[in-house]
Amino acid sequence: MTAVDSRPVQELAESSGHRPRGARIKAFVALTKPRIIELLLITTVPVMFLAAQGVPDLWLVLATCLGGYLSAGGANALNMYLDRDIDALMHRTEQRPLVTGIVTPREALVFGITLGVVSTLWFGLLVNWLSAALALGALLFYVVVYTMWLKRRTAQNIVWGGIAGCMPVLIGWSSVTNSLSWAAVVLFLVIFFWTPPHYWPLSMKVKEDYARVGVPMLPVVAANTVVARQIVIYSWVMVAVSLTLWPLGYTGWFYPVVALLTGGWWLWEAHGLQARAKAGAAGAKLKEMRLFHWSITYVSLLFVAVAIDPFLR
Repeated sequence: MTAVDSRPVQELAESSGHRPRGARIKAFVALTKPRIIELLLITTVPVMFLAAQGVPDLWLVLATCLGGYLSAGGANALNMYLDRDIDALMHRTEQRPLVTGIVTPREALVFGITLGVVSTLWFGLLVNWLSAALALGALLFYVVVYTMWLKRRTAQNIVWGGIAGCMPVLIGWSSVTNSLSWAAVVLFLVIFFWTPPHYWPLSMKVKEDYARVGVPMLPVVAANTVVARQIVIYSWVMVAVSLTLWPLGYTGWFYPVVALLTGGWWLWEAHGLQARAKAGAAGAKLKEMRLFHWSITYVSLLFVAVAIDPFLR
């Protein structure tokens, strides 16, 4: 950690007003964690195509995406506000705006709350109030249940905290139909079982960071072989759940073919990770990030197939 990063967060914050305007704008954008939100939108828009059984109203897509960005951005800003103490001690997060002092804690708090309020009103007035309630529920779950309660207390933090990341699926469906369905529930469960094997490989790579700040991510409190076994179990359940969308009658032939091929490759990578974990004692390199990167490709391909399938039925 550099000398400037080792200063207390409060001291760093005092210099925020002297930063160039461009740097300040970039810092506020960074508070929303845009790369994470991109992944959330990948699961939102295709579900809208499935719910509409074709092309949904493009204004509705735009309104839903913008509302989703505002809501998730508010949750992420509040997450950074609450985690600023440990972010300052972790190499992975030491350049976040609250740590470097570009944004003050008060600014981040006000920014996050404002985005949450605006996003709820945006959804309610321009989409529907069911979507607004789901978005607000996701924000509160991520901030209160995951960040404030689960993250620093249990190794199951990412399992149950991941529920917030599943909500965009329900929001995508409800924005089109103003209701929910079993199709939305199935895809919700796909993301629920996808989240742990997506995030645990990254946690395995940076577990020293989490151990330093006392966050009990599973790789911190369990051996790599145990984590890898859990990844394999969740992976099999995820693939099995993804294939139920077809027999329930919500898709044609295209989606299950893609789900089977991509799921098969995922399982190959998951079992490969487990084999490397077992060989770890003999000095084999774990290559944790291979499955992490593939997990992003997997969910992107799967949900693109969700969007394309209605046009091939």
